[in-house]
Amino acid sequence: MTTPFKTIGLIGRQRKEDITDTLLALKHLLAQRKLATVVETETAGYLPKDKLPIYSRDELGKHCDLMIVVGGDGSLLNAARAAVNHQTPVLGINRGRLGFLTDIRPSELDNKVSEVLDGKFVEEKRFLLGIEIEQNNKAITQDIALNDVVLTPGDVAHMIEFATSIDNEFMLNQYADGLIVATPTGSTAYALSGGGPILHPSLAAIVMVPMFPHTLSARPIVISAASKITIEIASTNETAPRLSCDGQALVSVPPGARIHISKKPEQLRLIHPLDYKYFETLRAKLHWGTKLA
Repeated sequence: MTTPFKTIGLIGRQRKEDITDTLLALKHLLAQRKLATVVETETAGYLPKDKLPIYSRDELGKHCDLMIVVGGDGSLLNAARAAVNHQTPVLGINRGRLGFLTDIRPSELDNKVSEVLDGKFVEEKRFLLGIEIEQNNKAITQDIALNDVVLTPGDVAHMIEFATSIDNEFMLNQYADGLIVATPTGSTAYALSGGGPILHPSLAAIVMVPMFPHTLSARPIVISAASKITIEIASTNETAPRLSCDGQALVSVPPGARIHISKKPEQLRLIHPLDYKYFETLRAKLHWGTKLA
């Protein structure tokens, strides 16, 4: 059968689990099928020295038409930030703990990756958020997030005062430990731990979850994904809170600065095996429907 993919990019992050055996198995499978293989720079360090082309994370998507990620959901989030700019589809091999995004277990690698390479797969589109931090009418930082944008205090735990507007309409002032702004993809991550709802991936919606607000009335709210969110850090804050995108490096947000959040036009092309079922994944990962003893 003719494969829709000609060049495969391999990318993975090694933490507690050694991913070398999975990378080697993938490399062998691709060689058997006579497919061209390219490797991300850090990932190449886990493999024996050979002549495979090596590219940086940001460049990898430009040189392949399918990116296979080995690791956990964090690894896929990391890869997605690079893949989306090149519209390269992404397939995940789960070597992490939860695996909401990385569907295939290493034991299923030969069968399920082969099926994908034969064109037997489900492609799903997931949207991302674009972030801009503005101070004195100038953009000082830009970033993207597939899961969530999280506003937190600085080095010392304390409450933050900030104002939120939706589509230039004032929403509310908040005095809280922070705020989580999540996509449907991120609704099963940090936002879920903060008491937010689970959003089905097909929804064009964003959930905003306040973190320990100093009021009994503040609750998570779901808004349209077409909305433009603005968060203004009150000048009364004595220290600068911080912002993170998908758990990446924290960025300082000075008092008086504004954070603009909106849906990116580019979407992530996420590849699943044919037997992928969203609610089955929720049951398995969140232990839904477990019978009482």
